[in-house]
Amino acid sequence: MNPGVFSVRHPRIVLSLIFIVIVGGILAYTDLGRLEDPEFTIKQALIITPYPGASSEDVVKEVTNPIEDACQQMGQVDRVESQSIRGRSLVIVHIKEKYHKDRIPQVWDELRRKVNDVQPRLPPAVRGTSLVVDDFGDVYAIFLAITGKDFTLPELRRYTDTLRRELQRVPNIAKVELFSEPHDVVFLEMSRTRLANLGINENQIYAQLQARNTAADGGRVQVGSRYVPIDPTGVFHSPEDMLDMVIGSDSSGRQFLLRDIATIQQAHEDPPNRIFRWDGQQAIGLGISVAPGGNVVRIGEAVKKKLEEMKANQPVGIEIHYVNFQPTTVSEATRGFALNLLKAVTIVFVVLLFAMGRKAGFMVGFVLFITILGTFLVMDLKGDLLLERISLGSLIIALCMLTDNAIVITEGLKVGIEGGRNKLEVIREVVAHNQWPLFGATGIAILAFAAIGLSEDSSGEFLRSLFWVICISLTLSWVTAVTVTPLLGYRFLQPNPDGHGEEEAYSNRFFQTYRRLLITALRFRSAVLVATILLFVVSLYGFTRLDQSFFPASTRPQFLVDSFLASGTYIRVTSAYADEVERYIKAQPGVVHVSTFVGGGALRFLLVYFSEQPNTAYVQFLVEVDDWRKIETLVPKIQTYLDEHYPNANSNVRKFMLGPGSGGRVQVRFSGHDSAVLRSLAGQAQKIFDENSQSVGVRTDWHEPEIVLQPKVLEVQARRNGLTRTDIAQALQRGFHGRVVGFFRQPGGTAAGVFPQESRLLPIIARPPLAERGNVDEINNLQIWSPVAGRMIPLSQVVSGVEMAWENSLIIRRDRMPTITVLADARSVLPSQLMNAVR
Repeated sequence: MNPGVFSVRHPRIVLSLIFIVIVGGILAYTDLGRLEDPEFTIKQALIITPYPGASSEDVVKEVTNPIEDACQQMGQVDRVESQSIRGRSLVIVHIKEKYHKDRIPQVWDELRRKVNDVQPRLPPAVRGTSLVVDDFGDVYAIFLAITGKDFTLPELRRYTDTLRRELQRVPNIAKVELFSEPHDVVFLEMSRTRLANLGINENQIYAQLQARNTAADGGRVQVGSRYVPIDPTGVFHSPEDMLDMVIGSDSSGRQFLLRDIATIQQAHEDPPNRIFRWDGQQAIGLGISVAPGGNVVRIGEAVKKKLEEMKANQPVGIEIHYVNFQPTTVSEATRGFALNLLKAVTIVFVVLLFAMGRKAGFMVGFVLFITILGTFLVMDLKGDLLLERISLGSLIIALCMLTDNAIVITEGLKVGIEGGRNKLEVIREVVAHNQWPLFGATGIAILAFAAIGLSEDSSGEFLRSLFWVICISLTLSWVTAVTVTPLLGYRFLQPNPDGHGEEEAYSNRFFQTYRRLLITALRFRSAVLVATILLFVVSLYGFTRLDQSFFPASTRPQFLVDSFLASGTYIRVTSAYADEVERYIKAQPGVVHVSTFVGGGALRFLLVYFSEQPNTAYVQFLVEVDDWRKIETLVPKIQTYLDEHYPNANSNVRKFMLGPGSGGRVQVRFSGHDSAVLRSLAGQAQKIFDENSQSVGVRTDWHEPEIVLQPKVLEVQARRNGLTRTDIAQALQRGFHGRVVGFFRQPGGTAAGVFPQESRLLPIIARPPLAERGNVDEINNLQIWSPVAGRMIPLSQVVSGVEMAWENSLIIRRDRMPTITVLADARSVLPSQLMNAVR
C-alpha cells in the first residue's frame, strides 16, 4: 500500500507514533550516556614479567622470546611487540582489528592460558610472575590531584585511600585508581663497620626478622566444650619494636640488640618510581573511570556531591584539584550542540518559510524536529551509541540532508493540492513517484559514510557512530517524508483560492530562469559534458595539492610538553629539571595550572592520550590555559625556550589531537638482528630529520645506551669463601640501593585520629646509612659474610675491580625482530608535509 495514503486513512496510528517519538526522544536525550570521546576498545594487552638483575639482552633471550613465541601461536594475534629493559620484560600483544569488543574477553582468556603454559620455560626466579594486563586502556574521565600543605606523603596517602573507598561506592563508577601514590617501606640501616667489628652474620638477622613477622599457627586445644585456637604473642607491633630484638652475644654473655648496630625508619620508598606535582606541590592522583554506557555528566555530579559530603572530615590544608574533569567538557559540548542544533533548525525553518510559504515551511520544520528526536530514541534503544564528540558532530553533518526528502514530498503536495486537484490523488501520485528515487538517494548518502564507519581499523571504530547516526537519521527522514509529510499536507494544504493550476506554480521569475538555463544546457550537451569532465580532472589535481591530516587538533584548553633527558638519568635529577621548566611554564600569560609527571606518563584521562612507559629520564607537563586559542602562541614560544636553554633535553611541545595517536607522528622503522647496525641506521635517519627545521622531538624508542658498572668476580677466591655470584650481587645491592630482607605486618587501625588505615605488608629494606652509600667509591669498603671463614670479609677479596661498560637500556622487538624506530613531530607544518620532506 502507498505509505502516504495509509497515513491519511489511519491518522490515529501515525499521530500516536509521532507522540511516542516526541516523548521518547526527549526522554532518550536525557537518558543517553555521555562521554567526551567515543567508547573505544584498546585491542592490546601487556604481559609484564620482572627479572631482577638481568640485563636487557638476558631478558630478551630468557624471558621475552619464550613469551613472544607463545603469543604468536594464537590465530587472533596481529603482531607482537616487546620492550626489554634491565630487570623487566614487557610484551605488547596486538589483536587483529576484525575482533570486536564482545569477543575480546575470550581472546584475553586464551592469552592468559598461553602465558601460563610458557611459565615452565622461564628462568626459575621468574616462573609464575608474568602478569597479563588487559585493562590498561581504561579511560579515567575524572582525574583528581590531592595535595596537602604541611602533610607528609604517607598522611596524604591515608586520606586518599579514604577518598577511594568512598568514591568507589558511587553508582556507575567502574574503577577508582591511585596514581603516583607513595609506597611505605621500613628502612633498616646497619653500619657495615659496626657489623664487621661485631662479627655478626647479617643474614641471621634477616632470618630472625622474617620469623618474627610471619603469622604462625599454634593449632587448637579443647577447653571445656570449646575448641580454642592458640595464638602465641611476640609479633612486632611497630617497626621500632624490631630494635629490641636480640641478635647475638659476646664472649662475656652480654647480649647485643638490633638497636646497637641499626636504626629503623618507616618512610616511603626512596628513590620513588614516579613523582606527580600539581602547580609545584607534591600530589597523589586519583583516577575515576565510568562503567560502559554510563552518563559521565551524572557521575560527575555524583562525585562532586560525594566530595562535598566528605568536606566535613577533610583536614585543613588538604585540597582536591581537577586535572581533568570530563563531565564539564561533555556538558559544555552537549549544550553547544543543543544550541547549534536549535540555530540550525531555526535557520532551516525561517528559510523554508520564505522559500516555500508558511504552511510548507512548518511541515518541513516539524518533520525535521521529529526526525532528530526519533534519532535520539533509536540511539537509546540500540544501546551502544552515546552522545559524544563524533555522534554529536554526525547530527550536525546530517542536518543539511535531513530536510531533502521532506522538501521534495512537500513541494509536490503543495503544487498539486494548491492547483485544485484531489488531495488523496495528489498524495498517492507524489509519494508513488518519489518514494523509491528518494530511498535510493538516501541510501547513497548513507553509503558515502559506510567506508569510514564500518572500517575494521582503529579509526573506523573511533568513528563508528558517525556512520550509524547518519544512517539512523537519514533513514528516519525518508520514513517521515513518505508518512508524516503526506498527513500534514492533507491537513494543512488547501486549494489556491485564485484557482491557479500546477503550470502557474512554476511561472515565477526564479523557475523561468532555471528553465532557460536547463534548456540551454540540454541544447549544448556536448560542451556541458566536456566541461564537466575537465572540472573533474582539475578537482583530482587539486586534491593532490591539499594538505592531508585525518584528525585535526583539539580545542581543549590543555596541551602537553614531553621531555626526554639522557637515558638512565636519576629521577631526582629529572625532578629538578622538571621544577625549573615548571616554573617557567607557570609564569606564561594565560597558563592556569601545570601538572607534572616525572618518571612516566599519567593515567589515561583521555581516549586519545597514550601514557609513556616508566622511565626515570622522562617528564611530562600537562598545561592548562584559560583560553584554548592561546595555545597557538604558547606552543612555539615554550618549544623555542626549551631548545635554547635545555639543548640536552629532547623536548616536544604538542597539542592534543581529536583521534587516536601519540607523540612521534612521523616515524621511520628499521629491523634487523645487529643492534649496532640498527643504531647506525637510526643515527643517519635522525640526522636527516635534524637537518629539517620543521622537525621537533627527534628521538629513537631505544633511547641512548647506559653505563653499567661491572665488578669483576674472582671465581677461585669466591668459591674458597663459599660465595656465589648471587651472594656478591646481594651484598652490592644492600650496600647501595638496599635489599628487601623481609616484611613487616602493619596492623590496621585509625591513623592520626582521622583516617582509617588498612593492614599492610611493608617491605623491610636493609641498607647502610647515607654516609656509607652515597658515594660509588664506597664499593671498596663493602663487607660480605663468608660462610667458610665464619666472619665478614672485605668484598675486595673476591672482587678484583670495577669496569664500566655500555649496554642497550631498552631493546624493542616487533614480531620477534629487533626493531628501532626514529620518531619526530612537525613544528609548524602538517605531519604529512614533514614526512614528504624527509622521505
